[in-house]
Amino acid sequence: MEIWTSAAAALASFLITWLLGFWLIPLLHKLKYGQTILEIGPRWHKEKKEGTPTMGGIAFIIAVCASFGIGMAVLGANHSFDWFGVDRPEFIRSVSGAIMALLFGFMGFLDDYIKVAKKRNEGLTPIQKIIFQVMIIAAYFATLYVSGLSRTVIVFPGGLQWDMGLFYYPVMGLGILYLVNAVNLTDGIDGLCGSVTVIYSAAFAVIAGILSMSGERLLAFCTAGGCLGFLMWNFPKAKVFMGDTGSMFLGGTVCALGVGCGVEFLMVLAAMVYVLEALSVVIQSTVFKITKKMYHTKEGKRLFKMTPIHHHFELSGWSEVKIDAVFSAVAAAFGALAVWLALGMFS
Repeated sequence: MEIWTSAAAALASFLITWLLGFWLIPLLHKLKYGQTILEIGPRWHKEKKEGTPTMGGIAFIIAVCASFGIGMAVLGANHSFDWFGVDRPEFIRSVSGAIMALLFGFMGFLDDYIKVAKKRNEGLTPIQKIIFQVMIIAAYFATLYVSGLSRTVIVFPGGLQWDMGLFYYPVMGLGILYLVNAVNLTDGIDGLCGSVTVIYSAAFAVIAGILSMSGERLLAFCTAGGCLGFLMWNFPKAKVFMGDTGSMFLGGTVCALGVGCGVEFLMVLAAMVYVLEALSVVIQSTVFKITKKMYHTKEGKRLFKMTPIHHHFELSGWSEVKIDAVFSAVAAAFGALAVWLALGMFS
């Protein structure tokens, strides 16, 4: 019953997202909520993508939240789980993760709204974003702690465990901060973030199943379905962008699944594409600053043609479809490795 409920919720999430596109995209056009493209990006982005509607992530946020909520209700109604009795901790953990993702999505919505209202590519300031994100992460951990779901042990393959004590919260908080923004950076070309997130969600649907965490499995199924529905509109050439509204929500979901399942190491492994996307930005900036200071020049050296690294391959002549395919294959390889390790660790 549980797996069929999750599968039905995934299908519902897919259909709701896809069907909402028929209404949402014309509405965004009518409201003139078009994307303003950065001047520092590839020149053809501004030429070909300027004005494409953004904030399309609203579609899959509605779909994921609706299908997840209904799915949780169905599982409870069919007595698969006693959400308000012995299974209350799992209910709180799953719902708290979904709410965290929704709050990240709301922050992304504010950022997008400021951009389209003022016709610029910058919305919230960096410090405003950090404050919002830290507050959301703190609220998530506080909810788990107050509910008696505090856990400070990181589990590794081979039976290794590391109890971080109170250091778990600031360290993992920084990890969530990094990963949420890494997912946001991955949303730089048509179809990329959606494709990679489908694969990540599929991997965690399996991992959550291995751990018998039905709430997390349901959320993973719903997210995968929503992303697939969005790809119907976002695959090259995109008719709509998810915007920070969508990518921040997906970043929150990625973290909610990993932390909720208690497999932070496997989360980082399965999220390797996101991790490397953000790491390329850090490496580029570091190399640029060091070489600028070393050679006493106005311009430092660049290791990549442009970051995040998907732009490096784009400037190297790769098409968006090829980048989507290769990055998705890399995501699938790391996702499969995470699943394989989970089988050895927990089965």
